[in-house]
Amino acid sequence: MAYTGITLVTGAGGFVGRCLVEHLASLGVRVRATDQARADTAFLRRLGVEFIPADLTQPHTLQPLFAGPVDRVFHLGAICNFSTPLAQLYPVNVLGVEHITRLAVEAGVKRYIHVGSTSVYGPYPGTPLREDSPRNPQEDYGTSKRDGEDVVWKRIAEGLPAVITRPCTVYGPGCNDGAGKAFSRPASIAAVPGDGRQRLSNIRVEDVASAVEYLSHRDDAVGQAFNLTDDSNPTLEEALTIAAQTFGTKVPTRHLPLWLLKSLARIDGAIAAHQGRIPELEYNAIRYLHDDYLVDNTKLKASGYRLRYPDFRASMAQMKSP
Repeated sequence: MAYTGITLVTGAGGFVGRCLVEHLASLGVRVRATDQARADTAFLRRLGVEFIPADLTQPHTLQPLFAGPVDRVFHLGAICNFSTPLAQLYPVNVLGVEHITRLAVEAGVKRYIHVGSTSVYGPYPGTPLREDSPRNPQEDYGTSKRDGEDVVWKRIAEGLPAVITRPCTVYGPGCNDGAGKAFSRPASIAAVPGDGRQRLSNIRVEDVASAVEYLSHRDDAVGQAFNLTDDSNPTLEEALTIAAQTFGTKVPTRHLPLWLLKSLARIDGAIAAHQGRIPELEYNAIRYLHDDYLVDNTKLKASGYRLRYPDFRASMAQMKSP
C-alpha cells in the first residue's frame, strides 16, 4: 500500500510519538502531528512538520485533523500510566478512540494503525503471550486499553482498514516515563525488586516506530493484531545491571522484597496524588514483577519485519556509544 496524502499522528508529543514522527519525516512523508496544545512541539518545528492541537475528549477539535487528503492514521494518543483511575482514562483511551476512528471512517483513510499495549492481556498466564491469548486486564490502565482496542475491532468489522499493535515495555533515548525509563537514562536504583530473576520483554522505541510504519504497508496485516517485542528476555537484575553499566551509575546488588516495595509504592502514591503528579513507583506496576513477562513476537517476524534492535544487551551498548 502506497500513501501519497497526509499521514496523521496522534499523541505526537509523547515519547513514542516523537520517534515515529521523526522516522516518518526521515522517509519524506508528509506528516500532520497532533497532541494537546500544551505539548512540547519544538522538535516538530525543527522538522518542518505541521502541528494542529486537538483534544481526544473534544470531537469538534478533531475534525480539522482530517482536512485535506489524509490517507493514513497512526493513533498513539492516550493516557499511559498505572495510577490514573478508569473514570479519567475512559474519555481518552476509549471514547477518544471512538471519535478518531469515526472520523477516519468518514475520511476514507487507506490505513489506521492503532498503537496499543500488551497490558490488554493482564497478568502473565505462565506461557508467552500471543496475539490470540485471552485479554484479561486486572487494573484500570489495561482495562482502558482493552476497551479502546474493542472499539477498533468494531470498526474493522464495519470496514475500517485497521491494524492493531501491542508494544510491551518501550525504552530508548528520550524515555522519561513508564517502566522503560529504568533502561533509558541514568538512575539511582538502590535495590533490585524481588529476587530479580523475573524475565522481561522490552522493545526499543525505534523498532516500535519502524514496525508500525512497516505494517501500515502490508495489506495482509489489516484486521490483525501484532505484538511488538524484541528477541531477548533478560532478567530484571540483568537489565538493571546492564543499564547501570551503560550510564555509569552504581550497579544495584541488594534485593528488596516485593511486599516492602508495595508498601513504599502506596506511600509514594499518596504523596504523588496530593501533589498532583504520577508517582515514580506505581503500585499496580509492581504486580507485573511477581512473575516472568514473556511476549511472543513470532507473528511480527513472520510478517517480514526485521528488528533493528533484537538484543537488549547489544541495544544498550549502542545507546552507550557516542
